[in-house]
Amino acid sequence: MRPAHIALAALVAAVWGVNFVVISIGLDHFPPLLFSALRFLVAALPAVFFVGRPKVAWKWIAGVGLALGVAKFGLLFTGMSLGAPAGLSSLVLQIQAVFTALFAFLALGERPGRTKLLGMGVALAGIAVAAVDETSAHGGTSGALTGFALVIAAAVCWGVSNVLTRKAAPPDPLNFMVWVSTVPVLPLLGLSLLIEGPEKDLDALRALDWTGAGVIVYVAWITTVFGFGAWGWLLRRHPASSVAPFSLLVPVFGMSSAALFLGEPVSPLRWCAAALLVGGVGLTSLDIRRRERGAAGTVRSEPLLAANESA
Repeated sequence: MRPAHIALAALVAAVWGVNFVVISIGLDHFPPLLFSALRFLVAALPAVFFVGRPKVAWKWIAGVGLALGVAKFGLLFTGMSLGAPAGLSSLVLQIQAVFTALFAFLALGERPGRTKLLGMGVALAGIAVAAVDETSAHGGTSGALTGFALVIAAAVCWGVSNVLTRKAAPPDPLNFMVWVSTVPVLPLLGLSLLIEGPEKDLDALRALDWTGAGVIVYVAWITTVFGFGAWGWLLRRHPASSVAPFSLLVPVFGMSSAALFLGEPVSPLRWCAAALLVGGVGLTSLDIRRRERGAAGTVRSEPLLAANESA
């Protein structure tokens, strides 16, 4: 990769990592489900006029939109609103690589190699350490632990969406993501009205200020449109095995920015969890690269590494 392309990949990872801090700020202004709905509304509606018609069947767009947009982001935003720290969420969400490999085996018959199995085990150990750290940090309070559990559930849903994306095999990742972003808007708005209540939603919209507007612009346009657009551009020009490892920087930027801007402490136990999780996902990625070298012909991008903005 050229130095400029390396810098772009690192910039996307930074944008996606800092996004967790921005989400945390946004949750002070909006209920989580409404916030998620606004994110997709602002990202999708203007962009559909520039990306052209969908290039895959609507069943895949709807499936990924529900799994990724409604389930994954709804659970993530709700988990963070209940107390899951931004930095820890950026880290824990990476366990999606394990769930993706598991669901790919069950649904697509993709047998994981020994290296991938080892990576999955190391990553799961990282989640266990992170759980111990979260329990000790909050004294086992139900809100924080529920938030932690919801972030893991979000990673499960992300794994489902990754397998659906593999099945869809979109030729244009940005076009696909823009149309996927149209699906969650109405379901999330409906869930917000049902669960969070119209009064809460109206109060948040009436109190909209420049900070709230800036947060929505960041999560919609910077994280989604720019992030996915740049990532897809890199994947079209370089093998996935060259681009994918940069996604491992996301929790590094996430934890660092959360410590810098939100004052979140990073305990030795959390650093241990980070090392295990990032190392485990890295081993999984190494297994992917070995399989790519052994495969004749083209290199296929890994959707699990194309949706890392997680937030």
